[in-house]
Amino acid sequence: MSFEELKAEALKMSPKSRADLAKELLISLDTLSDAEAEQLWIDEAIRRDDEIDRGIAQMRPADEVFKRARNRFK
Repeated sequence: MSFEELKAEALKMSPKSRADLAKELLISLDTLSDAEAEQLWIDEAIRRDDEIDRGIAQMRPADEVFKRARNRFK
């Protein structure tokens, strides 16, 4: 089953079942080795860099991002 097929099936589930599944999936990430976690971060960095190169995402100065984040918690 492909990722898209699995996602489509999961989205048919009740909200409670989806929440339970999400919880189990998040817990499963805690068992990753350091090497696996590092590879996931590398993959994410490559994905984000590609989005910037294709103009899908925009870069913002870190101070602006942190200011917006702090303002959300006020």
